[in-house]
Amino acid sequence: MKRILLAAVNAKYIHSNLAVYSLRAYARKQGILTDLAEYTINQPQDEIMKDIFRYRPDVLCFSCYIWNISFVRELIYDLSKVLPETEIWVGGPEVSYDAGKVLEENPAIHGVMRGEGEKTFAELADWILRKEGSSEEYRRNGIREIRGITYRDEQGLIQKNLDREIMELSEVPFPYEDLSAFDYRIIYYESSRGCPFSCSYCLSSVDKCLRFRDTELVKQELQFFIDRKVAQVKFVDRTFNCRKEHAMEIWRFILESDNGFTNFHFEVAADLTTEEELELFRKMRPGLIQLEIGVQSTNPKTVEEIHRKMDFHKVAEIVRKVQTGHNIHQHLDLIAGLPFEDYESFSESFRDVYRLHPDQLQMGFLKVLKGSYMAEHLQEYEGVCRNKEPYEILSTRWLSYADVIRLKQVEEMVEVYYNSGQFQNLLQEVETKYRNMFHFFEGLGIFYEERGYGKISHTRIRRYEILLEFLKEAFPDKIQKFCNLAVLDVYARENAKSRPHFAADNGPYKDCLREFFQREEVTRELLPSYEGYGWKQMWKMTHVEIISSIGEQPKAILFDYNERDPLTGSARQIDVTERIIRGC
Repeated sequence: MKRILLAAVNAKYIHSNLAVYSLRAYARKQGILTDLAEYTINQPQDEIMKDIFRYRPDVLCFSCYIWNISFVRELIYDLSKVLPETEIWVGGPEVSYDAGKVLEENPAIHGVMRGEGEKTFAELADWILRKEGSSEEYRRNGIREIRGITYRDEQGLIQKNLDREIMELSEVPFPYEDLSAFDYRIIYYESSRGCPFSCSYCLSSVDKCLRFRDTELVKQELQFFIDRKVAQVKFVDRTFNCRKEHAMEIWRFILESDNGFTNFHFEVAADLTTEEELELFRKMRPGLIQLEIGVQSTNPKTVEEIHRKMDFHKVAEIVRKVQTGHNIHQHLDLIAGLPFEDYESFSESFRDVYRLHPDQLQMGFLKVLKGSYMAEHLQEYEGVCRNKEPYEILSTRWLSYADVIRLKQVEEMVEVYYNSGQFQNLLQEVETKYRNMFHFFEGLGIFYEERGYGKISHTRIRRYEILLEFLKEAFPDKIQKFCNLAVLDVYARENAKSRPHFAADNGPYKDCLREFFQREEVTRELLPSYEGYGWKQMWKMTHVEIISSIGEQPKAILFDYNERDPLTGSARQIDVTERIIRGC
């Protein structure tokens, strides 16, 4: 019996590859058994090669994407030397568009599975398993009947078969059985394929056939995850709420079946969200679902050119309404390098999105994907992108490479100081000093570069010190207030054992703090989750910070680390000024 191995090389260990699991499940449904192996691009190639060599597959199939194609190409090149009898096939979005060229450039590859792969792989595997011992005619002609493949024939000539017809999504079997391999990893799941929109930078716009999985089937499969208390299920649906009835039925089920632990992630179009959906959201446990919303740009001309259908005013309205429930993490995306978006225009798009205060603001850079409308019109936009994946934009008619470099600095500062969620009090004060917070992150990025800080790995406390150094230069008369807020941010996340040097001395209040914790009737009322602990233990397990500014009365803030904000992770903060300062 020939041995067929499906191999995936993921970007990180926490990721998994839904495609190869779906291919294996569909093949198994047809009575074809295959094996599966997952690796990451962070593993040494020698380690992966040894593992595959020891398996000695007769047929080896790789799943190819922009994040792994060079890595996979090198693996294939070397594996073909040590496993010369192994037939190597590839599939996935990175090889489907120009399959013939892939074969021309990679002589070690026998064939490419184009597009949707479940039926194609099952038929190919069946032909491979049957051809041994069959008639010469079947060995020669059987492969010609398999739709969706481009391959080398017996004479070495490249042949392209007919395209594969689109399948019903409910035909794909549930890809997960044993979840032991998914500890500490994200589970990916799809309830629909295709997209109703035509965004010019996205390959989903090429396939206009939008299909949905039967919702009763979806609910059975989600129950499987819920029963096993999976940490996160990430839906890969391109626009989950494009069909309201489908989305509502699944969201209702998730609400009714909540196990108090599992989180579900969805990509949605915020401006399609209805009041009925918002009402359902308000009933959800904090952390039950999270929403990713692609804004990309708020420049009307850009939005029109990239064929987006988005009403940003409606998006902003929905984001704010969701925020009122303080129970759903919202992740908003922007893309730099789009047509008609110059540096200043992007800064305005950033301002518009930042003002919504999403939990995460992701600055991405345009990837010019093969086969997309954007790729076809790149010359018209005077666009230049990297030759190597992920084909990231380097410049356009509107954005120079120097601008791209500046935006990269802004992106890094946003990741460190905004998306980390560790500088909330500081940033709230900084926001009062800037009309557009883009210019704050821009200035901070320049400061990092000028001081040589960008080339060094920094501790969390050092990040605070650098930010305070920058703010001292920009707003010298406000530095004490900024230091106080930095201390609050430090202790909001952890009961730091080493006191930051920018923190004021709490020593003069030590006796007052002791007396406060000794009054157990007070502390137990404020800290009900510490039942069973004595006052000394409560003092160690919590923290009280005394904030004092020139001309202002001191304030005392108690940090309760047993109670944290479900979205930010920050400790509950209680103003105990009256109970400590007044009696001190």
